[in-house]
Amino acid sequence: MILLQSYNISKYFGAKQILNEVNVTIQDHEKIGLVGVNGAGKSTLLKILTGQLTPDAGELMRSGNLTLGYLAQDSGLESGRTIYEEMLSLFQPLIELEQQLRKLEELMGDSQVKSNETEFHRVLNQYDRLSETFREQGGYSYHSLIRGVLQGLDFPEVDDHSPISVLSGGQKTRLALAKNLLQKPDLLILDEPTNYLDIHSLAWLEQYLQTYSGAVLVVSHDRYFLDKVVTKIIELEFGRATTYPTNYSGFIDLKNQQQESLSKQFEQQQTEIAKAKDFIQRNMVRASTTKRAQSRLKALEKMELIEGPAAKQKQVFFTFDIKLKSGNDVLQVSDLAVGYSGVALAKKINFLIERGESVALLGPNGIGKSTLLKTIVGELPSLEGYLRKGTNVSIGYYAQQQEKLNPQKTVLDELWDDYRLMDERDVRTILGNFLFRGEDVYKKVGDLSGGEKARLSLAKLMLQKANLLILDEPTNHLDILSREILESSLVDYPGTILFVSHDRYFLNKMATRVIELSPAGTESFLGNYDYYQEKKAERNSQTTEKKELAKTQLGKQSYLESKEQQRLERKRLKRIEELEQLISATEEKITQITADLEKPEVAQNYTSCLELSSELSEKKFALDNYLEEWVSLTEE
Repeated sequence: MILLQSYNISKYFGAKQILNEVNVTIQDHEKIGLVGVNGAGKSTLLKILTGQLTPDAGELMRSGNLTLGYLAQDSGLESGRTIYEEMLSLFQPLIELEQQLRKLEELMGDSQVKSNETEFHRVLNQYDRLSETFREQGGYSYHSLIRGVLQGLDFPEVDDHSPISVLSGGQKTRLALAKNLLQKPDLLILDEPTNYLDIHSLAWLEQYLQTYSGAVLVVSHDRYFLDKVVTKIIELEFGRATTYPTNYSGFIDLKNQQQESLSKQFEQQQTEIAKAKDFIQRNMVRASTTKRAQSRLKALEKMELIEGPAAKQKQVFFTFDIKLKSGNDVLQVSDLAVGYSGVALAKKINFLIERGESVALLGPNGIGKSTLLKTIVGELPSLEGYLRKGTNVSIGYYAQQQEKLNPQKTVLDELWDDYRLMDERDVRTILGNFLFRGEDVYKKVGDLSGGEKARLSLAKLMLQKANLLILDEPTNHLDILSREILESSLVDYPGTILFVSHDRYFLNKMATRVIELSPAGTESFLGNYDYYQEKKAERNSQTTEKKELAKTQLGKQSYLESKEQQRLERKRLKRIEELEQLISATEEKITQITADLEKPEVAQNYTSCLELSSELSEKKFALDNYLEEWVSLTEE
């Protein structure tokens, strides 16, 4: 079933056309990735599809009763409530239904209602009906659903006393994502949902969206994420949309094949046209060949011309180089503790980085990765231990928030002030390579987008020619094409790299070693991200085996204790089996009593109706107790 469809959507901002006759179709249950360079119009299209913008031309059609959830880029949730209260507000109808059930239970226990056969029967029927509705709508699971989503998005300890107002911007964005997921709309539209998620949260979100019952349209620059989640790609390029029935990696292959095929067809046709024109020019004036030339001219005029391959999108272009080669030992860290105001975020940090390595620093959000990088570059003092730079080591630092940029300067001055000996033409050429062209160089830094600030920071970093690059989330705010160019530049870089990133595609391509930062300190893994994951999984498996072995050895050492545990386990399993039989028998009895109560002869007999209703209440009470005990025993 088609949930949403756009037909020939066009949109202008001033004289500039952003979207040109864009056609998009979203079917029920589809998982779609919307890709394109920064400025291609992705967010504009999403706002049109969600009704926040009106197209200048074209039509938008939605299925009846379509429910739609929309997470705008970096849109934080603002509320005066606590985290849990805000999530709970999504289930207000269920909460009200639960309150109605409690009131009905009170009425059913009221002596006056019990003594009135007609009223008691009415209350009982209403209770049964509402109970079934409550169960079908998830009344018994919405609390655990809230907890699961919040924990998956890195809100591990949430209670009624956690106010939203004190959260950071990134946390508020994650909370807005959580609210959208809990609403479970027919169509979920997400603009850069992976911002502010660490690797563990990303993996959780991937799994959640893979099994999501509705349709998903997502904009993301995370290629690993797109490969895992989507089965269809819509590319926006030069204002037009092209659909590919595959994930991101498949889309790249398909597009390259199509471009190559189109290029060959175009070249062949151009060769044919050139030959035809040459024949016509040589033979049109000769009486003996005029008719043949005219026939060839008519055929040329009727020829259906093949459009040449589209011009390439503007691309950033840069390479990293070094002024001076460093010594073999680039950076040594021993028993280091880092943090703020004397409070350590991470301790027992030990590692040695050698020349030519590309080392990824991994760890959960809040563990102190960025703090460690700031300590290495000298922006923060260390709390314990020491770090030592090697011979001739010069550091180039890329900050995650681009806080080293001056928001009051123009783009041109921000770069030129650090390199006054450069000619203005050379500075402009470099800025042009990073897509700052014409009047763009006079923009204020404070007015730049996240992607533009990232490109400007990379331009400054490139000119440093440092032999040790310290990079904190270098792919943030970069579109996919810019990320690929950054990867290619860093692969050819002759120096040493230490970086933090949650872009797993980037991690796989760049890392030659992974250092994991945890509360216990640091641990090194030789290889890229996939190898690190394999070793972690292998280690977890070995840990499980060791635990099983330890249990066996413990059993040998404490035979009597083991026998007692076995006896208790047999008793537990036997009780579970008994409970399952009791639950089944009680449910059958409840069904039978409910059917008896609906019989006309019983309904007209006050005494029988009262006895059956009382028995029904007793059976339901017993069933609840059986189920509660069964859940407790099975969880053990």
